[in-house]
Amino acid sequence: MNQSFIAYIENSIKNNWDLDALTDYKGATLQYKDVARKIEKLHIIFEETGIQKGDKIAVCGRNSSLWGVTFLATLTYGAVIVPILHEFKADNIHNIVNHSEAKLLFVGDMVWEELNEAAMPLLEGILLVNDFSLLVSRNDKLSHAREHLNELFGKKFPKNFRKEHIDYHKDEPEELAVLNYTSGTTSYSKGVMLPYRSLWSNTKFAFEVLNLKPGDKLVSMLPMAHMYGLAFEFLYEFSAGCQIFFLTRMPSPKIIFQAFADVKPNLIVAVPLIIEKIIKKSVLPKLETPKMKLLMKVPYINDKIKNTIREGMIKGFGGNFVEVIIGGAGFNQEIEQFLKMIDFPYTVGYGMTECGPIICYEDWKKFKVGSCGKPAPRMEVKILSSDPENVPGEIICRGPNVMLGYYKNEEATEAVLDEEGWLHTGDLGLMDADGNVYIKGRSKNMLLGPSGQNIYPEEIEDKLNNLPYVAESIIVQQNNKLVGLVYPDFDEIFANGLKNEDIDRIMEENRIALNQMLPGYSQIAKMKVYPEEFEKTPKKSIKRFLYQEAKG
Repeated sequence: MNQSFIAYIENSIKNNWDLDALTDYKGATLQYKDVARKIEKLHIIFEETGIQKGDKIAVCGRNSSLWGVTFLATLTYGAVIVPILHEFKADNIHNIVNHSEAKLLFVGDMVWEELNEAAMPLLEGILLVNDFSLLVSRNDKLSHAREHLNELFGKKFPKNFRKEHIDYHKDEPEELAVLNYTSGTTSYSKGVMLPYRSLWSNTKFAFEVLNLKPGDKLVSMLPMAHMYGLAFEFLYEFSAGCQIFFLTRMPSPKIIFQAFADVKPNLIVAVPLIIEKIIKKSVLPKLETPKMKLLMKVPYINDKIKNTIREGMIKGFGGNFVEVIIGGAGFNQEIEQFLKMIDFPYTVGYGMTECGPIICYEDWKKFKVGSCGKPAPRMEVKILSSDPENVPGEIICRGPNVMLGYYKNEEATEAVLDEEGWLHTGDLGLMDADGNVYIKGRSKNMLLGPSGQNIYPEEIEDKLNNLPYVAESIIVQQNNKLVGLVYPDFDEIFANGLKNEDIDRIMEENRIALNQMLPGYSQIAKMKVYPEEFEKTPKKSIKRFLYQEAKG
């Protein structure tokens, strides 16, 4: 069986040559043949610059057609792509570019304004992802190639460019394809090395469970630098011949609704936050009236009402989709019960960057409420527990989706990948007799941001502990908001002639200063002051679990 991921891309371009492929919502559309032409032009730039197979090329910017082209051009050339979340702060982006040893960086205009090329000495050049114009060149051949690109393209394809000319890199299953960083700061940042077998297996999985066909449409809302959005809003759809609409601006519920109405997507891939916002804003208010509450209790009318609500919601999502796939973060139980009650076609999956991303999934018709599906095709999942049905244990998994390891970090790799190839996820869960997996918490400290971003509390605490009058801190998550718990440095406060009543004001100033250092998804909503030191383990690390429910 040929396990080539690039074959999926190549065949799709050839088979769907005249179909629409990538559209910037409210902007231009590229057909599959246009994507192919742009890929060839980037290949000329790579070749002239002296990029070798296996070299790294980074891309950082909001989702767009040309972001997608950059990604595909890099892989089909045989180079390794390093997608970087555009929400990361400048020094984090510099960090990742340097750590990955990227030779080229494609960057969005908003991101570029914040960056400093001098901080990225290894780059041969920086290109604007909006139009592939050259922002920085440290290589004369690169400058020459970019200046004479159309001429070089004409020389390479003198008659005209046809699908017969396409001949892409032949990938090997164990070869490195994507280097995806889970977070921005070097001390916590792990470059997840995903081989071609992971991309192939995740794409094949999507072909097995989702039935999109050429010409179907999808709205891409999740950041493509995140594996969830990349795999299931872009790579599979492109391989299937679909048209992908990129929301190039911040996807607010209003813009998303508008896009659903215009595009009428055939599948919706989302994070819980988007679904929750839509339900809270447009559905629940109508149900909260006394009259509705009364009607909901009457069995016959009840079904009628449920159908009306369901139809309204389906229409709200464009009215044309098979199912809504939810993943990336924990799902609000009340909202989930509500969706089940009205028989809404949704399912919840489970994955992580280290699996590129899928671990568990189940079709919405068979999906069990509260679970995150069953082990995906080709994946084995086990719970490390004496009684996996009743006593939560760590979820471990094995199969072709699993990463090669963390880039230049053997210690971190050995901590999660054992000799038998099992990936220790750090998540706790149960598995019922039918193989449905239920997540019961994260044994590692990682928190999930609103769109499934990884938030490492230690990173934020490091920054907070350096601010004035902070002795110790813990970051916890409450009602989807981050709260900073602080034990102040009382000695220093009183030594500087400050009083107890000044503490809250100081901590509020610290909160504002801290938020300026953090990406939008990990902003601290409030600070809570603790009068005494936090309890610690013998190793002197704070017993976090004691403070998760901190009220105040």
